[in-house]
Amino acid sequence: MSRTLAKDSLENIGKKIKLFGWAITVRSHGKIAFFDLRDRSGIIQIGGFSPSVVEAISALSQQDAVEVIGTVKKREEKYINKNTPLGEVEVEASEVKIVSKAEEVPFDMGGKDLPLELPTLLDHRSVSLKHPKVLKIFQVQAGLAEEFRNAAKKLDCTEIFVPTIASGATEGGADVFEIDYYGNKAFLTQSPQLYKQMLVPVFERVFTIAKAYRAEPSVTTRHLSEATQMDIEIGFIESFEDLLNALEFVGTEMIKNVSEKHEDILKEFGVEKPLVPNVVPRLTLREAQKIVSKRTGRDLSEELDLNPDDEAEICKWAKEEKKSDFVTITHFPTKKRAFYTMPDPKDSEYSLSYDLLFRGLEILSGSQRVHEHARLIERMKEKGVDPKNFGMYLMAFKYGMPPEGGFSFGLERVTMKVLELSNVREASLYPRDMERVDERFSKKEK
Repeated sequence: MSRTLAKDSLENIGKKIKLFGWAITVRSHGKIAFFDLRDRSGIIQIGGFSPSVVEAISALSQQDAVEVIGTVKKREEKYINKNTPLGEVEVEASEVKIVSKAEEVPFDMGGKDLPLELPTLLDHRSVSLKHPKVLKIFQVQAGLAEEFRNAAKKLDCTEIFVPTIASGATEGGADVFEIDYYGNKAFLTQSPQLYKQMLVPVFERVFTIAKAYRAEPSVTTRHLSEATQMDIEIGFIESFEDLLNALEFVGTEMIKNVSEKHEDILKEFGVEKPLVPNVVPRLTLREAQKIVSKRTGRDLSEELDLNPDDEAEICKWAKEEKKSDFVTITHFPTKKRAFYTMPDPKDSEYSLSYDLLFRGLEILSGSQRVHEHARLIERMKEKGVDPKNFGMYLMAFKYGMPPEGGFSFGLERVTMKVLELSNVREASLYPRDMERVDERFSKKEK
């Protein structure tokens, strides 16, 4: 008998099937016993009614890997569980075997939620990820990556795979991880930025999903030392608006489609489907600051960026006034952006740059780029970046680099805001920050 997945039990009512999975909860009631079996497709109730099967089920522990042979039965109306996709059926087991015995888990995994402090969840990550609600975070995350790829392909982008070891700091900054590379100095990349630009003259339009590393000495609810970036770079743009149209298309398409496909997960997390407008509201930084100042009474006229409170406030404005959970902010000060960012020809104090905010948080950043070789070297020197450290990068600009630009989403941040999680670490399978690489450093030192 070949294996049947739990989700396919609805098509096999009255038939004998074989299931594999993990025992989540066990409920023994004397002459009958039940347990919930989870496999990659869902959760289904297993019932035992013969003495031998009741004994086998009663001996199960949480997270035992099991094999079940039984008959799919339609539940009586009063026993239907309407809160689960497979709540209309159960499997009446004739055999229950333990494939791999689990040790006693350090906390109860049988509840609807896993109400533990985040450090405890991360300290036991190999176990906590198996909780049905926790793993759904990463089903949504997988969906976001898939929809990003789909949207990028609709823009006719070619997928590329870039290195995560580089000879120089991507943005010439200090927040980099230096590594010993066969006796030479190298760095973990801060972003795929330089490599995706170098490939614009090759493929014209490219996208990648890549790791990025930031050695920022801070611990916040929105930053990781290792993050996953979803990047697009587009050549032969004809206007700044081309880039704004592209980023808004990808951002709204990705989040809208995932929210529709995983509406059940959003409901389980108590999250409303996002408000996706036909036209995303756009504001320059100064326009956004004036709105925030008017709403809060705070003077932002001297500020060079939006702080977290400002981002939250302008998103409230967009939701209230424009019926949108998205807002695009443009024209950040040139001196606050990287050397490859194009200054606005109309006012070089500001740049042709942008952030996309979603539900109070920046989920994307990008810009039109400086594409002329001589001007790029000037910008490097203005920013204190030595062109000698960027030989291969600059080479690409000597041989026909077209007007171009791009943008980058943070996958963990998008996941966090789609499900309204409280900390970005919840949206990372194995988060890295100042306090942890798999295990907390303090724990290792003891």
